[in-house]
Amino acid sequence: MDHFKLTDGILHAEDVPLPTIAQEVGTPVYVYSRATLGRHARVFREGLGELDNPLILFAVKANPNLAVLRVLQREGFGADVVSGGELRRALAAGMTPDKIVFSGVGKTRAELELGLDTGIAQFNIESREEGRELAELAAARGEKARCALRINPDVDAGTHEKISTGKADNKFGVPLHHAGEAFAELGALPGLALEGLAIHIGSQLADLAPLETAFGKIGTLLGQLREAGHTITRVDLGGGLGVPYRTGESFPSPADYGAMVARVTRDWGVQLVFEPGRVIAGNAGVLLTRVVRVKRGLNNPFVIVDAAMNDLARPALYGAWHDFEPVAQTEERMTANIVGPICETGDTFATNRDCPALVAGDLAVFRTAGAYGATMASSYNSRGFVPEVLVSGSDYAVVADRIDAGAIMDAERVPEWLD
Repeated sequence: MDHFKLTDGILHAEDVPLPTIAQEVGTPVYVYSRATLGRHARVFREGLGELDNPLILFAVKANPNLAVLRVLQREGFGADVVSGGELRRALAAGMTPDKIVFSGVGKTRAELELGLDTGIAQFNIESREEGRELAELAAARGEKARCALRINPDVDAGTHEKISTGKADNKFGVPLHHAGEAFAELGALPGLALEGLAIHIGSQLADLAPLETAFGKIGTLLGQLREAGHTITRVDLGGGLGVPYRTGESFPSPADYGAMVARVTRDWGVQLVFEPGRVIAGNAGVLLTRVVRVKRGLNNPFVIVDAAMNDLARPALYGAWHDFEPVAQTEERMTANIVGPICETGDTFATNRDCPALVAGDLAVFRTAGAYGATMASSYNSRGFVPEVLVSGSDYAVVADRIDAGAIMDAERVPEWLD
């Protein structure tokens, strides 16, 4: 459920008509619903109701906007971060270090030091090499870094290959068959308090079976490590639950997921950690755009909008689907190619799409754009970065300014020796 609904034939974000935002902020613009973010956070937490004291962390990479993070912080969420920048954002949004876990396969030395300086709850170590470096840094301070070893279980999540993270040939984690010796080596280092395991097999999962398989492997490893004398107090199960991008799609609910987790982990005796991202923020946002013109095509017309692949990269990057609909309701239909203005054929949001008829000047939205939308934007073709708006009831605020191409150019310099 989301809070983008038609009222008197006009699409609203909660109680705010989208044409009002378009007029006052301009297009393209991302629009987020506070009510939807809050509802999804509560539904996810309630889905884990059978578990004892789970630690729920929002995957900041999905949507790092400070206002979005503050909404989730007020819902009791912590942060799963994968860079120093995300860690700073989580802290700025009010998330406390004891609810921050640092994941990611390429943490730099400076980022490891930042995590130590901050006193975060846990580092998810991705390799023996990373573990040794972290141990060295912590030991030099006379500290022990709290950490978990990320395991690659070699499980195909059944999702797009570019967002699959748990297969043997993916770059993430320590291979399962090396986990015992890696845990023994790193656990003996004086700078590490290694008492956890971590796993994340991919994003936009439509089936719980791969997750259950992966969790089963972690449960077996957990038992083996304990038999070898190791202490395990926490297991991070990652995220990955998918959301419907097409009207009519069905995905496992947080309640279904929580029931499966409770059954599989019943005898583990650990605190469980979760890293939802898309399932919280995806349907809480839309990308509002305006039709520049409709161009005649060989077969179908091209609906050219002012949003582009630099604003919403998922269709160009993954061939991803986003429902596309006008802001003003109409009964007329057309079959069209929905494209942006960038000088790339890849700047195509949809081909042969059956959609309401649109003409130049009409407003429309790409649905389910609250996750992996603005955060993946670029300035390709010397386009700026679009603003972001958060709606709460009948109020709204710009929570990220539009950064135009001129401001980006102002950060560049021509050296004197080129004059």
